[in-house]
Amino acid sequence: MPTVVDTLDGLTGLIGQPLEPSSWVEIDQQRIDAFAEATGDHQWIHTDPERAKDGPFGTTVAHGYLTLSLLIPMWTEILEVRSVATKVNYGLNKVRFPAPVPAGSKLRATATLAAVDPVPGGAQLTADVTVEIEGTAKPACVAQLLVRFLR
Repeated sequence: MPTVVDTLDGLTGLIGQPLEPSSWVEIDQQRIDAFAEATGDHQWIHTDPERAKDGPFGTTVAHGYLTLSLLIPMWTEILEVRSVATKVNYGLNKVRFPAPVPAGSKLRATATLAAVDPVPGGAQLTADVTVEIEGTAKPACVAQLLVRFLR
């Protein structure tokens, strides 16, 4: 269930507060293969389960950018601002992939609002986001997400 605020002004009270996490998303081989097809990145560590058994991870792993691409759908489960007309993915300040995501893993995002800054027509949020791998201490991704909420 997302954290819900009615107005952009309500966001400042959330700075530094951990928000509710997204739901878990399964990263199965079919999703990995579909991402490989969409991006043209067919490296065997992602798409060849037989060869990957003898590889560095013992199985196929998701592309880092597949994990990154899931930030926005997971983010929509974390925060809802009711009084805005639209939200725009403005980009990222920092991104790292500390741990591989084995096929069959489940991921979820957690976030803390780091800043809310005015921009023409709305506000820009900076959120520190961590993508967790279920049952694993090391995260799949840590990123600083920039989202613009426009009136």
